[in-house]
Amino acid sequence: MLAMVLEKPGQPLVRRDLAEPQPGPRQVLLQVLACAVCRTDLHVCDGELPNPKLPLVPGHEIVGMVIDVGVAVTSLRLGDRVGVPWLGSTCGQCRFCRRGQENLCDRAQFTGYNLDGGFAERTVADERFCFKLPQVFSDVEAAPLLCAGLIGFRSLRMAGDAERLGIFGFGAAAHLVTQTAKFRGQKVYAFTRPGDIIAQRFAKSVGASWVGDSESRPPEELDAAIIFAPVGDLVPAALKVVRKGGVVVCGGIHMSDIPSFPYSLLWGERMVRSVANLTRRDGEEFLSVAPVMSIKTTTELFRLEDANVALDKLRSGDLTGAAVLVPPNGTNFPLEISMTPLEIVIRNQDES
Repeated sequence: MLAMVLEKPGQPLVRRDLAEPQPGPRQVLLQVLACAVCRTDLHVCDGELPNPKLPLVPGHEIVGMVIDVGVAVTSLRLGDRVGVPWLGSTCGQCRFCRRGQENLCDRAQFTGYNLDGGFAERTVADERFCFKLPQVFSDVEAAPLLCAGLIGFRSLRMAGDAERLGIFGFGAAAHLVTQTAKFRGQKVYAFTRPGDIIAQRFAKSVGASWVGDSESRPPEELDAAIIFAPVGDLVPAALKVVRKGGVVVCGGIHMSDIPSFPYSLLWGERMVRSVANLTRRDGEEFLSVAPVMSIKTTTELFRLEDANVALDKLRSGDLTGAAVLVPPNGTNFPLEISMTPLEIVIRNQDES
């Protein structure tokens, strides 16, 4: 099978022809239909997350069809369409797992980090950590929901019942969180890089009430803020615009060092907290409500073999929404995909 492989962090992925993986007793073999590209994939590939499995097939926002099952599989059947998230397995026995905090399990394994992921034509996954996907979402539409959507949903939970919510860094997760928050009646204030007019227009288009750059002050105090950009300098910036008793949520797995800041920014019972991974409950709840909220994913498609192009665009901030890789014959709807140096042009053959 075709796979894009990380052989050395900091170096481009390498195209390889690998043997098809074989499912273990509780695993399913999946034909990958689509796989979104997450900023965490970028952190892994750039060497910012330590000790990945090497060589590694990245990718943890996988939409796949079950084409084989292990001998002990009970919940999935051939032909089922499922999503595979970042959380690939847990021990199920530690104090975190017993308390419903499996996202903090010290022996957890993560898709596209400790386990081979979806930058390939086929992959295996533990049936217990796969999600059935709502049929209202196509393969490409569903892929970003599996991390940008799930981590965004968990981040929004951590922000509490904020009426006025700030979002710093407007990409794949932010555009899904904004739609969710708007559905819940919250007002979203979007902060982008200075001068990033495209991101500001994008934020407005998905429902942000106010947009500005990270150095601007919004017209009113915020109840909470979520930071998706991996920039530690944004923590004190967010604290400056959050009211007393408010919370700043750091939604990424990696962030540059947070600079020192005066205690007065934290005083007043403000809180800074992180989001670590996800639980299966997060996935089940988000995927059950996403169709009700009419979530729309904005995507840019790339051939599987052009994964490095997608990563480069994410690295440079040139993406609007989420990049999604499509393996050969990967999608279950007819598409003609023609590649230009930096983009994919898609034409539905039924409409041509």
